[in-house]
Amino acid sequence: MVRLLDIGLEKLNNMVLDMAQLSEKAVTTAIQAYTEGRDVKDEVFKWSESLRILQDEVSELAIELIARYQPVALDLRFIKSSMEITYGFSRFGRYALDITDVLDVFGDLSKCDHSTIIKMGEKVKEMIYTSIRAFTKRDVRLARTLQKKDDEVDAMYREYVESTINKRGGNLKCFISAALILRYLERIADHANSIGETVIYILTGERTPRR
Repeated sequence: MVRLLDIGLEKLNNMVLDMAQLSEKAVTTAIQAYTEGRDVKDEVFKWSESLRILQDEVSELAIELIARYQPVALDLRFIKSSMEITYGFSRFGRYALDITDVLDVFGDLSKCDHSTIIKMGEKVKEMIYTSIRAFTKRDVRLARTLQKKDDEVDAMYREYVESTINKRGGNLKCFISAALILRYLERIADHANSIGETVIYILTGERTPRR
């Protein structure tokens, strides 16, 4: 017999997956548009707003399921963690919008070197994909790989900032705009790693110590 709680859990799971796909699209579009000099702010804004609305809907459903069915163990961890995970996806949308703002503020950046942004962008997109797969497949092993990837992104960001500080000459507009984009990407990576940690918690009940 199918429990009414199971129906609610399936609906919650599908809502989280919808947010995962939309947030991945928002970040991918924003990064590509930045490197190509295309204005996609309006499009990304709509996706960001949709993610915010979906996050609220997930929270409402999660609270309703807890209040109505009083779930325990794995079910309870999944419901509570869904709110944390969808917060991460919502932040992906917000940072994607911030990336589009950089082009809006700084204007033409076609003469800037985008190589570091492209490299970090690929790594961050891989992290988003991995975090989504870890959640979808309930894969602890996959979730645990995100910490190392997050450390690599942090190192890339620090390296860029340090090299910029010690560099003489160059285009200040290029340096500042790139530093902003890389910072947004670094924050996206942090949230992707947090999603991985939450997946681990759902399946094992273990919380990864914050560093």
